[in-house]
Amino acid sequence: MPDYMFFLKMRYKSVFSALAKVMFMQSILILIVGVLTFAFSQGNHFFPFFYTALLSFLITIIFKGLSHGSKTENMNVQDAMLTVFFIWTISILVSAMPFYFGKILGLTQSIFESASGWSTTGLTVIADVESIPKVYLLWRSIIQYIGGAGFALIMIVVAGNSGAGLYQAEGRTDNLVPNIRDSAKLILVIYLSWAVAGIAALMIFGRLSFFDAFNHALTALATGGFSTKNSSIGYFNNVTAELIIMVLMISGATGFGVHYSLVQLIKNYIKSRKDLNNGKINRLDFKERMKAEPFLKNPEPKTMFYTLAISIILLVILCTVHIYSLPQAVRHSVFTAISALTGTGFQTVTFEKWNTLGVFVITILMIFGGMTDSTSGGLKTFRVYVIIKVMILQVKNYFRPQGTEHHIEVYKGVGKKKIDLGVFKEVIAVVFMYMIVFITGSLILVGHGFSLENSMFEFSSALSAVGLTVGITAPDAPPSILWTLIGGMYLGRFEFFLIFYAVIRLIKDLMLRIKK
Repeated sequence: MPDYMFFLKMRYKSVFSALAKVMFMQSILILIVGVLTFAFSQGNHFFPFFYTALLSFLITIIFKGLSHGSKTENMNVQDAMLTVFFIWTISILVSAMPFYFGKILGLTQSIFESASGWSTTGLTVIADVESIPKVYLLWRSIIQYIGGAGFALIMIVVAGNSGAGLYQAEGRTDNLVPNIRDSAKLILVIYLSWAVAGIAALMIFGRLSFFDAFNHALTALATGGFSTKNSSIGYFNNVTAELIIMVLMISGATGFGVHYSLVQLIKNYIKSRKDLNNGKINRLDFKERMKAEPFLKNPEPKTMFYTLAISIILLVILCTVHIYSLPQAVRHSVFTAISALTGTGFQTVTFEKWNTLGVFVITILMIFGGMTDSTSGGLKTFRVYVIIKVMILQVKNYFRPQGTEHHIEVYKGVGKKKIDLGVFKEVIAVVFMYMIVFITGSLILVGHGFSLENSMFEFSSALSAVGLTVGITAPDAPPSILWTLIGGMYLGRFEFFLIFYAVIRLIKDLMLRIKK
């Protein structure tokens, strides 16, 4: 037992060491945002950020002291899961403090806003976002953007190979290249490049101001949906800006492995086209090269495309065409469907005039979510695809000779993945847990007097980190509703089992310590 207690103590020291590094980075970030208050001529709001930075730095010192110089070089996945749990929980609480110290929101509302940011949900309890100081809107967008990338990626780049366990603990499965740290760097390059391109496009073609372009590009790419306007994207009534934002939302909901495979496809196409023109290969060779590209074999982009196409047709025919003109019906249906499936939550219209079927279609899209290893939430299109493929395989097996065995192999990111029993069990476990939490949260909202339809919509929006709302999320909502939605956002961000493992692990370790 003494040897195990020593081992346990050393493991927690490595966890605290990682926490100290992240909280120190967060301290610097908060202080930088606070300094920006002077650029907005809102210097009187510097101190809420300054006090929060001091709080974050104090937590850094505490964790640094607890770690006693321990390093995170050999952190395993179990310790990493505990670290991720601590990082996100503490970050949500600390990041809420500027809203609270600045008297923008009450304590519960501040935690809600922060949780909505870090989980990239986008639900807000700020009554009038256009009236509050801009620095708070900037802060919301920044935490949402970082939340989309994940602390694990930042840890890998900053702390080296020590972040490998964190990478896996946050649910990342695609290694773009064999080295995890290099994969993380590639992901950040992709993420930052899209952000820069999005800001530029919204300013040049969408005619948005730099502040609006900056915030909306970041939150669209993070599939978060925080807006600087009360009526979200509908405020601008700008088709060009909507098109750009739709591209950014789809990009954010696309797995980073799929992004990388697309880049490889483009590079190989250019090279192969050059070889074809120079006579090094013939047209048959050219076609074979293209057919072998992983991007063209990835099922997730196709699943997302077909899901959007079917849902948009249903929305137009059965819902929006009865409310708007045909061009407007198509415009709002396309934008809303993409916003829901990608888990972004931007809106061009409200749902007050939408019928039950339209709201139901959007609810299903929110539950499905974007691709794995992306910034979006939900069940993820990969799991939806696996379930469909297994169902089809099961039917086919009835018509095959007895004793024959077949398995499924699909491309995921840049490589093949065998859908064995272990993968299918993981899919079923997540889907089953999702439905349990979804039903529980929806019933809690029903218990507060809301209709089943609206309750399912609102809680699926929180659980899938979407941010669309039918009005249940409000500044004057009872704390019980807000904490229910916070719980949904929190559990949905980590797909349940990380949180359950971390809590159980903490309880068991604490009991072991007490018994000692």
